[in-house]
Amino acid sequence: MSFFNALLEHTFLQHALFGGLLASLACGVIGSFVVVRRIGYMAGGIAHAVLGGMGIAYFLGQQPMSGALISALISAIIISRVSRVSKHGHHQEDTIISALWAVGMSIGIIFIAKTPGYNVDLMSYLFGNVLMISSNDLLLIGLLDGGVLLFTLIYFKQLLALCYDPEFAGLRGIRVEWLNTLLLCMVAVTVVILIQIVGLILVIAMLTLPAATARLHSATLLGMMILATVLGMMITSGGLLISYNYDLPTGATTALISGILYLVAALIPQRRHAVK
Repeated sequence: MSFFNALLEHTFLQHALFGGLLASLACGVIGSFVVVRRIGYMAGGIAHAVLGGMGIAYFLGQQPMSGALISALISAIIISRVSRVSKHGHHQEDTIISALWAVGMSIGIIFIAKTPGYNVDLMSYLFGNVLMISSNDLLLIGLLDGGVLLFTLIYFKQLLALCYDPEFAGLRGIRVEWLNTLLLCMVAVTVVILIQIVGLILVIAMLTLPAATARLHSATLLGMMILATVLGMMITSGGLLISYNYDLPTGATTALISGILYLVAALIPQRRHAVK
């Protein structure tokens, strides 16, 4: 009961809980697209390229999250373009994404190294510190959530076609490449949200594992999104509770729970009509 008593007394715990619940919305929705579309590697490229923008913003004395959002969106557009070019056989898609991954992280490390002093706050972005979420951060996460949900509501049918049969979607007049770029931009936005919850290092775990767990026991994409969102809320809340009671890193605890939950779910017999 000590956690729940502290939750009533301390604003920072309330912010942490609300931040985790809000992040689970975008994570459940966009993570489902990432898992079904099988673009986890692209999402990983975006996530790690984000460090470049964070490092530059930190060097210039700006908020690291502003640099993260800009670099995430730029990376999403580049990766979408790379995906388009690689289909014509000019380049290996995974190799170019690996290069973007390396360039982004290298730029970030270089700019961080050239910035005088040592900033603990920056380390929290790398490894996660949900306990440092402010009311302004909650507002930002809420706005980004709203953008993700609005995007999904407007383009749900087109995204459904894109995930399961891109060629058929193209024949139906859907602008596949443009829609794929938008989807990657939403992935970028979700990555920026999750960085504040679990940190840059573990962001892909939270983006994909709740959705992958939900996929094992869902019959439709919409059902998968709902279940992934609920699981994400349970995971982030459980991670906060356990880390508070046992004095553990919240981001790592949350990611660990998500990994264990997926492994357990994978051992349970799947529904006959689970999402493919």
